[in-house]
Amino acid sequence: MVLRRNGWTLGLLMLVLTASTTIVRAADSSSPNASSSTQSSAPASTPAQPAQPAAAAQSAAPAATQPASAIQDNMEVQLEYTLSADGQVVDSTDGQAPFKYIHGRGQIIPGLEKQLAGLRTGDSKEITVTPEEGYGPVDPTAIVDVPKNQLPTGTMPEVGMVLRGVDPDGRAFRATIQEIKDQTVKLNLNHPLAGKTLHFKVKVLEITPAAPQ
Repeated sequence: MVLRRNGWTLGLLMLVLTASTTIVRAADSSSPNASSSTQSSAPASTPAQPAQPAAAAQSAAPAATQPASAIQDNMEVQLEYTLSADGQVVDSTDGQAPFKYIHGRGQIIPGLEKQLAGLRTGDSKEITVTPEEGYGPVDPTAIVDVPKNQLPTGTMPEVGMVLRGVDPDGRAFRATIQEIKDQTVKLNLNHPLAGKTLHFKVKVLEITPAAPQ
């Protein structure tokens, strides 16, 4: 999610130390399992029918092959992906469980969601997402100086350390220590991928109807 913060009251920020650097998060939902059964029965009293000539024998026509479901709103999608920026891999499902999300509910960045629409199970695609449709441009107002005494108790600040916190409206955010001064630290509250063009390699593994909201 893009974090845009302007005009914050820094005295109300609540910071907690964390080592998390996850870029993309999967939806915490599971695919509904659909099952069906074919029932057939004949009444016990039905008299035996005479055998039909071979030429007149009837056989069931094969069911028409249905096209694979395409990614569209309210479909749960499972996919594999690798995300690169500035020529470096920054996130991947390689060696992990597939990524899950529900299309059309704003659970992933808009530029990726837009270009996944219409893909079918088994499809692979390379997708480029601009900063405007990814994690946003770098916002200079989201780089702020915070007194050291507002950091979590016992924190020994280091450049590159990641902090998480809650803003005055109760929304979660993350910040990276960019610079350390005598009495303050400079926090960068932009997303780590803000201002970067993103390159995805994706493969669609499964598409199923999502559970109703």
